[in-house]
Amino acid sequence: MVAENYDAVLKGKYPGKDHAKRVVDLIRKDVPDANGIIYLESQLTQMMEDSDEPVAFRQRRYFYYLTGSNLADSYFIYDIQSSKSILFIPPINPDDVIWSGLPLSIDEALAKYDVDEVKLTTELNATLAHLGHANPKSTVFAIAKQVQDHVSFLEFEKKNFDVLKNAIEVSRVVKDEFEIAMIRKANYISGIGHRAVFAKAKSAKNEQELEAVFYERSFAHGAKKMAYDPIAASGRAAATLHYVGNDAPLEGKLNLLLDAGSEWNNYAADITRTFPLSGKFTKESRHIYETVLKMQKECIEVLKEGVLWDDVHLLAHKIAIDGLLAAGILKGDKDEILKARTSAAFLPHGLGHYLGMDTHDTGGNPNFEDKDKLSRYLRVRGKLPAGSVVTVEPGIYFCKFIIDPYLEDPAHSKFIDKDVLEKYWDVGGVRIEDNILITKTGYENLTDVPREVEEMEALVSGN
Repeated sequence: MVAENYDAVLKGKYPGKDHAKRVVDLIRKDVPDANGIIYLESQLTQMMEDSDEPVAFRQRRYFYYLTGSNLADSYFIYDIQSSKSILFIPPINPDDVIWSGLPLSIDEALAKYDVDEVKLTTELNATLAHLGHANPKSTVFAIAKQVQDHVSFLEFEKKNFDVLKNAIEVSRVVKDEFEIAMIRKANYISGIGHRAVFAKAKSAKNEQELEAVFYERSFAHGAKKMAYDPIAASGRAAATLHYVGNDAPLEGKLNLLLDAGSEWNNYAADITRTFPLSGKFTKESRHIYETVLKMQKECIEVLKEGVLWDDVHLLAHKIAIDGLLAAGILKGDKDEILKARTSAAFLPHGLGHYLGMDTHDTGGNPNFEDKDKLSRYLRVRGKLPAGSVVTVEPGIYFCKFIIDPYLEDPAHSKFIDKDVLEKYWDVGGVRIEDNILITKTGYENLTDVPREVEEMEALVSGN
């Protein structure tokens, strides 16, 4: 059972050694007699072009997964045979101390991170030589293009750049208690931001004001990084899936789609809400919103360990077709509409994706070459394991660029009522997105942001 009190869980160390053991088990599925070391490098400090300012730092996720360290210019070794881990951190640079203060010491790093030993980066090659000499038949498992030129593996018989990256990506799918606590905290803070945007919506004049409200609330609660660039799309702009202009005036717009999630120690929240800027949905907007809400609720209800995600995605399309038929936008037999894939004109993306250190997290096995337009952009294929976290984010969009080719194709246009469709362009797009933890018997929704029509209308109206 995942602890509800995430702050209590987060007082401990990030479980890098447990992750390393899981990764070794996965490596041995490809290399049964795997012996030697895992070698990883952190992200390097990089400077902006033509500037003395550093590029905003983002830790390599593969490195963080086995160390829990956000330090730049560092290295990591995990000895497979002894299960011993070594973190290498930069030595003190007097010039840097003048500007930035003292870095983490060896003792401080050892107390902070789940590793067995901490050394300076100046000791890296000597340590590698010692480990290789002690076991000359062993292998270095590393990631291609993530090993600096000065690093020497000469003492090792084999160098394997093929299996480590995939092993870490597969391991990351199933989260442990600590990782889920991080996602919980990111969701909690992001929820505060979303509620603040609801409250500001009626008085705001521009999308950027609402984006700024989300940033401010996230920063104020300790989440100083966004998991991705927020989307604050008003009116027809909400039909653009990854709209990031966030600079249009709100006057005359019906709805705002806010897709925004903060990050807590590299772990993401990814939440979307769509609400009426006036505090009251129009008839057309409400019908589409209630259809999308039904899509989300019914898809979430079927989730548990072993459910085939492809089937849940198909369920979302079936409910979307029912809602579009009820609106009069679609016409004809719903089975024929599904077979023709006409619903992809209104729901062109997949139902969701794995969530973790990356917003679109690893291990989903997508097939972007799929000939079936209903599944082409499905970012998760296959059965969901317990412990995975997946977004459920159905939507219905009225994007002319996407829909117009369907209107020109007789195979699809026979199912679409153009006159009724004209009434819906200003709805723009509706998406509702929550973050769902898969369990053996069902699910847990980690997102606590209002999504019912009456509750959102009341919050926007200030009631």
